[in-house]
Amino acid sequence: MWKKHPKALPFLFFSEMWERFGYYLMIGIFTLYLKDAADGFNMDEKESASLYGTFIALVFFTPFLGGLIADRYLGYRRSIILGGLLMGVGYCTMGIHSLTMLYISMTLVIVGNGFFKPNISTLLGNVYSTPEHIHQKDEGYNIFYMGINVGAFICNFFGAALYTMIGWGAAFAAAGVGMFIGVITFIVGTKHYKAYDVRKPLKPGDMPLWQILASVILPSIIFGVIGWFIKGTEGYVFDSNSTDAFIFACIPVCVFYTVLLLRSSKDERPAMGAMLAIFAVVILFWAIFKQNGSALNTWASRYTDREVSGVTGNVLTALKQTDKPANTTYKLDSVTSLDHQFRKLRDADGKEIREIGYPSYFKNVAPEKLPAEGAVVKAWLPSLSQSINPFWVIVLTPLVVAFFTWLRRKGKEPSTPTKIAFGLLISALSVLVMVAAVKAGHNGTEKVSVWWLVGSYGVVTIGELFLSPMGLSLVSKLSPVRITSLMMGGWFLSTSIGNKLSGILASKWDQYEDKTDYFWLNFILLGGAALFLFVLLKWLNRVMKEKGVN
Repeated sequence: MWKKHPKALPFLFFSEMWERFGYYLMIGIFTLYLKDAADGFNMDEKESASLYGTFIALVFFTPFLGGLIADRYLGYRRSIILGGLLMGVGYCTMGIHSLTMLYISMTLVIVGNGFFKPNISTLLGNVYSTPEHIHQKDEGYNIFYMGINVGAFICNFFGAALYTMIGWGAAFAAAGVGMFIGVITFIVGTKHYKAYDVRKPLKPGDMPLWQILASVILPSIIFGVIGWFIKGTEGYVFDSNSTDAFIFACIPVCVFYTVLLLRSSKDERPAMGAMLAIFAVVILFWAIFKQNGSALNTWASRYTDREVSGVTGNVLTALKQTDKPANTTYKLDSVTSLDHQFRKLRDADGKEIREIGYPSYFKNVAPEKLPAEGAVVKAWLPSLSQSINPFWVIVLTPLVVAFFTWLRRKGKEPSTPTKIAFGLLISALSVLVMVAAVKAGHNGTEKVSVWWLVGSYGVVTIGELFLSPMGLSLVSKLSPVRITSLMMGGWFLSTSIGNKLSGILASKWDQYEDKTDYFWLNFILLGGAALFLFVLLKWLNRVMKEKGVN
């Protein structure tokens, strides 16, 4: 895989793999930690989900500023190392049981990701900018993207094992260790990308950092405060106070990118406009895709048959919807009828575990299939479904790379915007799999096989591979050299906004009696985004051709 690629690729690949190992391990157990009454913070579902949504949104918001600082002052290597160290410390301290320390740790991760994420992607693009490798840029980003998902796949198993057997602190510490390994790997490979770490000096018309802080960051803070306190018909404008604050805070940043477009030179403007148009469209992709941690996780928890047999050692109960593991299986205290929720559970020591505000796993199981009183039930943890998507990425990436390589040899490889448009369309088709799953389960009255989730994730992963690494490649190809990381930050800003919108959509899940309506809405949003991009495709391809790239 590495032979024909720059020697920098494996070092960047494994640096990103270990960084994603730490991040996804942390994020996979974050809400479980918040909701843990004994060793966490005893938050309810809404409170923990709101904090989680704001957290992951801010994680993808800070690359806007981190990319700018790297472009003009720190350079890419220093920014990546600084960001990695901040995140590693943040992960390690997150297990300290203190609300103050939790927010400090979150801040370290948010700021650290802002320095790490856009700049390692930009550095990779610079490595592939040489004449002998520029034709491999899309392929290089695909391979790099596989590294992200190798880390995302394996981390869930480590996280589940560690917080089950030892505790939350051990799991968060493992995330920190993974991040530090990533930093060490990056430093070891320095000689292979040192020459591509070039700072971009200010040009006439460029805004200095202090002016951006004064005209963008400060207004964002002010708008965020306004969004937090402004009252709508239900006490907020969109979904919650934190969601309102985030969306309002994005307004000055979006205005900034618009001004950046208007003030760009005549030669730069078409490429800038093309990037911003794609940024806007892919927000809807992330709004649907990021429901893997919300709506699709709910589907795995409530509507998917998760029972297993023949399992020894630590197992997880399907009856405890908070997904807190125990040293052994839980035993059912009582079963009444199909319409009643199980309110009390006891662990092996007889300690009562209360189930608060969660529908029972067996609520949609036929009465004749309910377990007998005192029966032991074993099931896999719903959060493990989060490994299905990275599994597909690992499996499908070589096939997608080979497919585009074959097309390139035949002179028929589609342009990067075309790949992104097809990525949106294929992702929309994945939603139809879930429509079929709802119908197979008679709108949630019966549980369905996990293969519906596996199939849906498989289809959306193909769309993801057409779109996500291609977006990184597009920015690298079209962005003016002086603001490459800044525009990479714009790509992650669109991801950030999409993350928040995914939370807004998922929060409406219980309002849809017919779940097919929920998934049809997702299909319409993604299908509409794909149609819009196909309409723009002729113009986008012309811009790419004028820039001399594909």
